[in-house]
Amino acid sequence: MRLARRVQPLGCVLALRFLALLPWDVPAAWALDNGLAATPTMGWLHWERFMCNTDCKEEPDSCISENLFMQMADLMDSEGWKEVGYEYLCIDDCWMARRRDSKGRLQADPTRFPSGIQYLANYVHSKGLKLGIYADVGKKTCAGYPGSFGYYDIDAEIFADWGVDLLKFDGCYCDSVEQLANGYKHMSLALNKTGRSIVYSCEWPLYMWPFHKPNYTEIRQYCNHWRNTGDIYDSWQSIKSILNWVSYNQKTIVTVAGPGGWNDPDMLVIGNFGLSWDQQITQMALWAIMAAPLLMSNDLRHISTQAKALLQNKDVIAINQDPLGKQGYLLRKENNIEVWERPLSNLAWAVAIVNMQEIGGPRSFTINTASLGQGVACNPACHITELLPVKTKLGFYEWTSCLKTRINPSGTVLLRLESQST
Repeated sequence: MRLARRVQPLGCVLALRFLALLPWDVPAAWALDNGLAATPTMGWLHWERFMCNTDCKEEPDSCISENLFMQMADLMDSEGWKEVGYEYLCIDDCWMARRRDSKGRLQADPTRFPSGIQYLANYVHSKGLKLGIYADVGKKTCAGYPGSFGYYDIDAEIFADWGVDLLKFDGCYCDSVEQLANGYKHMSLALNKTGRSIVYSCEWPLYMWPFHKPNYTEIRQYCNHWRNTGDIYDSWQSIKSILNWVSYNQKTIVTVAGPGGWNDPDMLVIGNFGLSWDQQITQMALWAIMAAPLLMSNDLRHISTQAKALLQNKDVIAINQDPLGKQGYLLRKENNIEVWERPLSNLAWAVAIVNMQEIGGPRSFTINTASLGQGVACNPACHITELLPVKTKLGFYEWTSCLKTRINPSGTVLLRLESQST
């Protein structure tokens, strides 16, 4: 059996109007003990925007090369990305040479990375950033470069020697699910054994789902975050598929997330080509509600001012990075309106109201505040601030109040509810 990258069918649309509340008193599962990812990882990852472009002769500005990553590091340092939390600059597939060196070590493509990964890591570190790299648990990466099977300890050591700070570990070209699971565990232990702090990003459950339900308690013990769904595309259909999958499986995945280990719905594609403005707002809002890693995949050299402001919105990032570390969930779905909510520290709540209807104009929606935050968000009262699309202080609401909003097609209104004792 060969496990190879594929687009995984992403779930079913919920038919229920109201969903059961999730039991927040369930103790968090024991997390990977490396002291990392206390909040969801933030940074930049090349895959969705630049894929496996290795033609530096014809496309020197968009091929996978050290020049691309050095330019992105410069911009993350100078354009305010680092200051709001985007810290990790991550290389995905296609950075390697086609063969290991004479000592069995991975090596960067000598033409596209002539200075080597250690030089690039030093450069990234000089900008106050951290470097992420990609490898695969199987015999080959998804693009056909050398895999780590049989070389887990060697690869972990070379990543540490180079100064790598994050490893994205893919799951292509394994012969069995047992080999897959054992490989993910082995690499986790090998990384910890190096003594270097390396965030461990897994795709373990993504490759397990076609065969059986993953053991998320076990996965959390070895990984800092984990992918559940196939690669994101620069399209609204892709965003909807991910949200549908998450909501359909939320009773399985939501309570396992927390400091040290997070569900990863894949990259932010804001600032690219496929999403309308309202759809970009929806992705940013829902990734904050889901406590998702915020790994942009875009071209920071050519991003619009509007998209940059959305990605750097400190109020939305604060929800994503909230130290309570509870993932949000879909509370209810009715007539193509979805209400998502997330508990925050200091008894606050975040609420996202999404208009999934793609015909017609903006829609009005009214909800009782008593139904939000498991009945306690506005009990006895709360202050509500709209954060997206435009920050607006909506004012004081009592437990018996009604909240009325107006949401654009495929858009989202993101709210923050602050509890008031009187």
